[in-house]
This record gives sequence, structure tokens and C-alpha cells, in this order.
Amino acid sequence: MTDTEIPVRVKQMRHEADTVVSVEFETLDGSDLPQAAPGAHVDVVLNDGLRRSYSLTREITGGARCTVAVHRAPDSKGGSAHVHDILRVGDRIALSRPRNNFPLAGGAEASVFVAGGIGITPILAMLRHLTRNGRPWELHYAARRRGAAAFRAEITDLAAAAGGNATVTWHFDDEQGGALINIPAILAAHPGAHVYCCGPEPMLVAFEDATAGLPRDRVHVERFSAAEEAARDGGFELVLQRSGKTLQVEPGQTILDVLIANKVPVSFSCMEGACGTCETRVIEGRPDHRDAILTEEERARNDTMMVCCSGSRSDRLVLDL
Repeated sequence: MTDTEIPVRVKQMRHEADTVVSVEFETLDGSDLPQAAPGAHVDVVLNDGLRRSYSLTREITGGARCTVAVHRAPDSKGGSAHVHDILRVGDRIALSRPRNNFPLAGGAEASVFVAGGIGITPILAMLRHLTRNGRPWELHYAARRRGAAAFRAEITDLAAAAGGNATVTWHFDDEQGGALINIPAILAAHPGAHVYCCGPEPMLVAFEDATAGLPRDRVHVERFSAAEEAARDGGFELVLQRSGKTLQVEPGQTILDVLIANKVPVSFSCMEGACGTCETRVIEGRPDHRDAILTEEERARNDTMMVCCSGSRSDRLVLDL
């Protein structure tokens, strides 16, 4: 456990949908967790060094507890399978400090959310915040079937509590003859709104196509994995300024592969450029960005990168490691 990790125990696990459980954690000593705004996530540090990022179901404004929701992916590489099959109430593990790559514009005049499957998790935290603060919102929630849609009862209760300020539209593929949710039509009905999407990659692609002409500050997307394949071309020199090491990234390797092989301390979690854990300052060189975190403006500055999935367009890359 590192100095930045928070020791916790599993306080409660709850079935939320066919393949979704929520997991509530509490600090071992009862101390307050760091504050986290809606849209934030934490890394859950499981046994045997397994580390995965999961969105918080509610913001943290104080107190010793927080909750994430985990979908058991059929192709799980260990994270969701471990949570569903092995993790149990009373287990002691650790959490990272919260990070937020999907912030809520809480003061917006209108907020429209499109969620797909487990993508409802960070959005649920946003709906709770907006309802509590009397702000209007509209949710379009798609899932393959009703049983796969988590938090249905709670979302219905939130909409009722918000009164005329909230609208929920459910879209279940098996009840729509397999037809997909019509994202362009949803967005066309709400010009000027802040729009949010979290869900599977095809949904995110459709959402980004539909929002291509909108101001970037009104479009908010959260991915579970990077949209592009990790950069694995290799063939460049990697200089670690603080460590005083010069390494070679060979074809077929990622920067993270080389750092781990050379026992260079570096934080990482998803290994797909979706969580931001491995973000590292770039001192010199041109990264080949392949993450789902940085904006186009941030990529153009070339002063930071995700080392788990991104490579180098220059022959030499100097990092603050």
C-alpha cells in the first residue's frame, strides 16, 4: 500500500441489476474520505496487486463511506470477476484518492444525460447533486433489458423528488425490437443544454458524431476504455529525468511495459488510457496520444501523457519520472 492509498473495509455489497453490484467502503479508522465531486472515480486496489477504476455513485462531501458500482464483464481480465466472485463484506483493501475526468457543470440551465448500462454510475451521482440543489435534468437510460438497468428504483425516486424539474426516458433494446436509442433526436430537442454520455463505445461514437458541431465546453464524455488501440510501435529512446535513466522502448512494447520491467515506480490502473492514474508530465518530445482523457487542446500542448497506452512520435521522449 502506498502513502496515497486509503485503507478501507467492505461495509456492504448490494445486487443492483443482473450483472451489477454496488460496493460500499468505509475507512478503517472512521476518518473522513477526501471530498469528491459528481463524476469522480477511485481506483480499487484488490488483492495480488489487482487495481481497477470504478465511478462513485454519489459525491463525497464528508464522512467515512463511499460506494462504487461494478458490472461483471463477460471478458473480465480479473477486476470485475474478483469483485463479484471473491470480494466480500468485511474484506480489507485500499482505495486511491478520488479523481474526476467527467465533471458536472452544476450551474447549467439545462443538463441532458445519455447513459448506457453501467454508464449510469457517474451520472447517478450527478442526478443526486442536481436534484438536491433544485437544478433541472433529463435522463435517457438505455440497457439491453430491464433487468440489466441498475438503480431503476432510485432514479424513479429522484425524478419524483425533483418534481417538474426532471424527466426520465427508459430504452430497453429487447422492448424496442433491437432499435438503438436515437441520440441525434435527443440532442436536437435540447439546443443550449450541457450534454453528457457514459456507456459502451458504440454509444459514445454515436454521441460524439451527434455533438460534433457543439461547443466543446458543453459536451461531456466518460469512457471505460480508450477509443484507439494502445501505441505499441516502439523504437524510441525514453529518458527519465528524475530517475536519471535512459531506456529503450522496443517495437511491441508500451512505455508502461518498459517502466515496470525496469522497476520504475509509476501509478497505473486500467492500462487502457481511460482512468488517468498514470498521467505523467512530458518535459521533451512529442507523445503519440492514445488515451480517452485529454482534450484536443491538452494533447496539442504535449506537456502530459498517459504512459499506459500512448507512445512517442519523436525519437526521444523525456518524462518527469
